[in-house]
Amino acid sequence: MKSTFILLCTLTLFLSSCETPTESKELHATEAVSSKTTKLLRHVVLFNFNEKATEEITNKIEQEFASLKNKISEIHSFEWGINNSPEGLDKGMTHCFFVTFLSEEDRTAYLPHPEHKKFVELIGPYVEDVTVVDYWAK
Repeated sequence: MKSTFILLCTLTLFLSSCETPTESKELHATEAVSSKTTKLLRHVVLFNFNEKATEEITNKIEQEFASLKNKISEIHSFEWGINNSPEGLDKGMTHCFFVTFLSEEDRTAYLPHPEHKKFVELIGPYVEDVTVVDYWAK
């Protein structure tokens, strides 16, 4: 009886200390950013769509940009979102896409990549303005 109780207590402590998948992903993302050995090159792309860009078209553009991660091996990570800042300083930019590379060589391979060029052709008629900023994460 006593050994069963100790076993149950040990199992409970073990399970309560386990990370959930979400916690694990957040932990690994934080470790990657804070690691002094991993330099991350951020490529930030902001779009302001024009009147031709229907909701269906912007959805397709979002999906196509996200799909580049699976088509271009030099992309280390990708995320995106729609602006929700209450400050009113967005200058009409509604979408932010965040592409991460591990080196300038990876970015250099990405820019003329046929899949990236195909994407740029797709968005051309629908983007009023675009802003791009690249930086090394510190």
